[in-house]
Amino acid sequence: MAKDAYARAGVDITLGNRVKSGLGALVRSTRRPGVVGGIGGFGGCFDGKIRGYRRPVLVASIDGVGTKLKVAHQLGRHGTIGEDLVNHCVNDIAALGAEPLFFLDYIGTGKLDPKVFRQILAGLVRGCREAGCALIGGETAQMPGIYQGKDYDLVGSIVGVLEKGKATDGRSIRPGDVILGLPSNGLQTNGYTLARDILRKARLRLGQKLPGTNQSLGNLLLAVHPNYRPALLKIGKQAKIKGAAHITGGGLIDNPPRVFPRGTAAEIRLGSWPIPPLFRALVDKGRLKLTEAYRTFNMGIGMIVVVARQDVNKVQKSVRCYEIGRIVKGDRKVMLVA
Repeated sequence: MAKDAYARAGVDITLGNRVKSGLGALVRSTRRPGVVGGIGGFGGCFDGKIRGYRRPVLVASIDGVGTKLKVAHQLGRHGTIGEDLVNHCVNDIAALGAEPLFFLDYIGTGKLDPKVFRQILAGLVRGCREAGCALIGGETAQMPGIYQGKDYDLVGSIVGVLEKGKATDGRSIRPGDVILGLPSNGLQTNGYTLARDILRKARLRLGQKLPGTNQSLGNLLLAVHPNYRPALLKIGKQAKIKGAAHITGGGLIDNPPRVFPRGTAAEIRLGSWPIPPLFRALVDKGRLKLTEAYRTFNMGIGMIVVVARQDVNKVQKSVRCYEIGRIVKGDRKVMLVA
């Protein structure tokens, strides 16, 4: 059967429909109370009367996974990229104390590959299901000329909820409070452009093992971005979380100040947590200055929480974390101290 003109130009609507057929059962596994109707319409619907909240405030965020996609392409492994995206978005709103409600995704590609699409979707569904977040819609766009070949971009938006007046907004942070760091699982979803450039110039291959580990560089680079909300919930049962920051682009230099009130700053104590071998290799091979490394990469800390000094021991007994610094007087900045 001959292709129609649109397909010959590079956009195969029939293929797109065939690839997306049968998604209903997979997506339904992410349903949660509040979802109205099914997937496939012009918009996803969610009931505005959210159970368990008297004065609900919606919290929204949108993000992507950056050039981690290039690593997935190089290795031909796309099964965890969707999970990375969901967890990144969940963490962004969890830092404010929000419960995730629903998620939407966008996949833009030059040429739709059914196998890759199914891998991406499986990761999206797995991430949503584990976060208790409904996948209620999305968009798959074939755009040859914008995206080259089978290259694709992946973006997600999330909406969550919290009780009005209960946001973890940093207002109660005071000098003397303690900064605790939750360990990361690798680069997570930031710093890949610099990391790939360093590894390329150092002629390190994705298939070779990184010294000091039993894993290949490829596996380390594709490690799944963790969902930190379960840990935050455990901490919240032990202590008041005065502020939390997801350590994404901007690293440990630019992200913590986003939750600092006026008149406060932070001292991050170098050597107070173990730096994973991948980061040590990137700093060494890239000959990076400390400030550049800590501003680009998470350096082994994926989320920080600020608590009162008297709550530190209780928190450390409930979750794996490190005491990495303290709040001091200052002008909303982070200082790295030995």
